[in-house]
Amino acid sequence: MRPDIDIYGIFIPTLGVIALVAYLLNAILRRVLASVDFYRLVWHRPLFDTAMYFCLLGAIALSLNKVSL
Repeated sequence: MRPDIDIYGIFIPTLGVIALVAYLLNAILRRVLASVDFYRLVWHRPLFDTAMYFCLLGAIALSLNKVSL
């Protein structure tokens, strides 16, 4: 993984871009899960949402590094 991404001369840390993408995917996934009423099965919604965000963040980072488990 490259340490920085160059966007028109502005260097942005790769982890920052990955975190933003994970946040957007998490927001979409939260809306989908709320629309299908999945959260009635979840004990602590904020904790579940935080864990889902970090799972997405880790999955994206691993896929960019081409790490196989």
